[in-house]
Amino acid sequence: MSETPQQNQSETPGNGPGQESRRPDTAKRGGGNPASRGRTTIADGVVEKIAGLAARDVVGVHAMGSGISRTFGAVRDRVPGGGTKSVSRGVKAEVGEVQTALDLEIVVDYGVSIAEVARDVRENVISAVERMTGLEVVEVNIAVSDVKLPDEEDDEEPESRLQ
Repeated sequence: MSETPQQNQSETPGNGPGQESRRPDTAKRGGGNPASRGRTTIADGVVEKIAGLAARDVVGVHAMGSGISRTFGAVRDRVPGGGTKSVSRGVKAEVGEVQTALDLEIVVDYGVSIAEVARDVRENVISAVERMTGLEVVEVNIAVSDVKLPDEEDDEEPESRLQ
């Protein structure tokens, strides 16, 4: 039997007849695992934004931050060029190379179980931060600074002193 030229070609997995032979990724210039070719750092503000958004997603969380910070934030939001609402208001993060710790200050809605809301916030924040950053969340401390009553006006809108 005579051999055809196609039978003489060496084939690597994934290459069919007539396709070029491809080298594995490890044979590229520089070699080695790409993850070991540099360092990734994540700013505290990035983790604070992720945690703030994750905390706000929990049912029963009315707002983030203390009354003073919410009032100043509402005033700042009204000023042209003052920026958008701060998603990291009420969140403080300490970020290391592989771990992070978070402190959150929340306002809960009246009638909800504070313990359950705090547990749900903690779970949601840990899940979001670890998934998005790869950092290990070692602790999430939650301070409940206020309860939003149904008949209260939002602190976000400071009352005018004029009638």
